[in-house]
Amino acid sequence: MKKVTLTILFLALVASVSAQTIFGKWENKDEDTGKVDSVIEVYEKDGKAYAKIVEILNEDRKDAVCDQCKGKNKNQPILGMNILNGLEKDGDEWSGGKILDPKNGKVYKCYIQLVENDKLKIRGYIGFSLIGRTAYWYRKK
Repeated sequence: MKKVTLTILFLALVASVSAQTIFGKWENKDEDTGKVDSVIEVYEKDGKAYAKIVEILNEDRKDAVCDQCKGKNKNQPILGMNILNGLEKDGDEWSGGKILDPKNGKVYKCYIQLVENDKLKIRGYIGFSLIGRTAYWYRKK
């Protein structure tokens, strides 16, 4: 019985520690409807954080392209597009990179921070972080 109890406690500890990371799949909710509209995967490459859109839930938008984007993203499919690039860990947040809003094609400085195990704060801004917009992503279950 002790082995079973210890095994359960160990698995619970591993699950709670692994959940305390920005990496993984996150659900983005539409600001107007509050419904999940896409799934974004945050991943690590060369010690930096990146994110790409891995699922679009609106059937009418699955083949959408970023027609307002500039440069290499112009008219590219939004599904699979990297929207978060080059953030570096700085204390309890990741900063120093950029985020792309595929709805308007604009690129912003940003930082992200895990505010709860299943809630990620994304702050996009121009110039200073006081002038910007905050969104929250929720860990995909």
